[in-house]
Parts: sequence; C-alpha cells; structure tokens
Amino acid sequence: MTAQELLAAYAAGERNFSGAYLEGADLSGEDLREANLSRANLCGANLREARLREANLSRADLSGANLSNADLRDADLTHANLIRANLSYANLREANLILADLSYADLSGAKQDGAIKSRPMTAEELLAAYAAGERNFSGADLNGADLSRADLSGANLSNANLTGADLSGANLSGANLSGANHSNANLSGADLSGANLSEANLSEANLSDANLRTANLEGVKLSGANLSRADLSGANLSNANLSDANLRNANLEGVKLSGANLSRAVLSRAVLVEAVLMNANLSGANLGGANLSGANLMDANLSRAGFVEAVLSAANLSRANLSRAILSGANLRGATLSGADIRGAKLNGADLSGANQDGVIR
Repeated sequence: MTAQELLAAYAAGERNFSGAYLEGADLSGEDLREANLSRANLCGANLREARLREANLSRADLSGANLSNADLRDADLTHANLIRANLSYANLREANLILADLSYADLSGAKQDGAIKSRPMTAEELLAAYAAGERNFSGADLNGADLSRADLSGANLSNANLTGADLSGANLSGANLSGANHSNANLSGADLSGANLSEANLSEANLSDANLRTANLEGVKLSGANLSRADLSGANLSNANLSDANLRNANLEGVKLSGANLSRAVLSRAVLVEAVLMNANLSGANLGGANLSGANLMDANLSRAGFVEAVLSAANLSRANLSRAILSGANLRGATLSGADIRGAKLNGADLSGANQDGVIR
C-alpha cells in the first residue's frame, strides 16, 4: 500500500489499515486521527508532525520511524516496535506504551504526562502470550512472579522488573534481559546461555548452578549474588560489579572480566583458565585453589587477595598489585610478574620456577 492510497482511503472515510505495508512511507504532517494501523509495517516511515491522536498502533513496526513533533495523544502503542524511533518533542500524553520497545528511541522533549508505560503482569498472562507467539515483553512489571521452569527462550524482557521473581530452572537461552531488574530473584539452575544481560541488576540474586555460557553480562550488577557452580565460560563480564559475590566452583574459563569489580568475592576452586582480568579489582577476594592458568591479570588489583594453592601457571601478572596477597603454595610456574608489586605478599611454598620477575617491587 502506498502513502497516497492510504491517504485517499482515509479521506473517503476508511479507518482500518491494520497490517498495512508502509515501510519508508512519507506521511509527514498528515491527519490520521483514530486510524487503525495495528500490526502495520511503518519501519523507517516519516511521520513527522503527523496527527495520530487516538490511533491504534498496537504491535506496529515503527522501528527507525521519524515521529518527531507527532501528536500521539491517547494513541494505543502497546507492543509497538519503537526501536531507534525519533519521538523528540512528540505529544505522548495519555498514550498507552505498555510493552512497547523503546530501546534507543529519542524521547528528548517529548510530552509524556499520563503515558502508561508499564503495569503489573501476572506470570499466567506472560506465559499465555508467549505460547501465542508473543516475544516482546520489554518493560513488563513481573515483580515476584513465579516463572519457575518456564520456557522463555528468545523472549525480550529488556528493562523488565523481575525483582524477587522465581525463575529457577527457567529456559531463558538467547533472551534479551538487558537493563532488567532481577535483584533478589531466584535463577538457580536457569539456562541463560547466550542471553543478553548487559547493564542488568542481579544484586543478591541466586544464580547457583545456572548456565550462563557465552552470555553478555557487560556492566551487570551482581554484587552479593550467588553464582556457585554456575557455568560462565566464554561470557562477557567486562566492567561488571561482582563485589562480595559467591563464585565457588564456578566455571569462568575464557571469561572477559576486564575492569570488573570482584572485591571480596569468593572464587575458591573456580576455573578461570585463560580468563581476561586486566585492570580488574580483586582486592580481598578469595581465590584459594582456583585455576587461573594462562589468565591475563595485567594491572589488576590483587591486594590482600587469597591465592592459597591456586594455579597461576603461565598467568600474566605484569604490573599487578599483589601487595599483602597470600600466595602460599601457589603454582606460579612460567608466570609473568614483571613490574608487579609483591610487597608484604606471602609466598611460602609458592612455585616460581621459570617465572619472569623483572622489575618486581618487593
């Protein structure tokens, strides 16, 4: 359907354009009040200054659309795709934006008085919608919901409120949980492989025995979380906050932890083979018996950390701060310690054969 055909039909009194294909259409400044454009494809459309008051745009694809200065008062935008849409200075008063995806949308100067962006959603409603093929639950309020063992693979739960929710044993593989709040949630045994959890809040959450292989956890908040026996191999935890977290016996092989905060974390017997921990903060952490062979710990803060009987063979510890660290019985064979600060460190029984100690600060 062309923009001209739509406007001609609207002028003739037609209002139902549900499912219309209008990708890239130029409808700037047009009067489309009360039009039914539900499920319409308006991807990249120009709707600048369009009059869409009380229009039905539920489940419409408005990704990348220009809606700047548009009149969307009382419009129905439930489940609409507004990713990267330009809504600058748009009038969204009393608009219904429940479960609309506003990721990366420009809302600068937009009038949003009375706009409905979220409402509590029951677990039953979510699962029924998912079973019916719905995948977009961005911004849903699922505080305390019981979703244990639920299959939500590939679901979009970005910016959702899952505080205190029970997701134990749930299948969330490949799900988008970026920016979601999972504080105090139970995710024990959950499958989060390949999931996007960037910038999510998982403080005090229970992730014991969870599968987080290759998950994106960049910038995530995991302070005080329980990740014991969790599989995080290949995950991206760059700049994550894991202070006081429990990572006993966790699998962190090949994980990216550059710039992460692991202060006072418990990593005893964790597997950190070839993990990247450059500039990470592990001050006061417990890594007793952990395997860090081949790990990159350049410029890391390891002061007062415990490495009793840990394996650090071939690890890169150049310029690392190991002051007052406990390395009793640690295996440092072939490790690089050039420029490292080991003042006050306990090295009794440590194996330093073949280690590069050039410029070590003692």
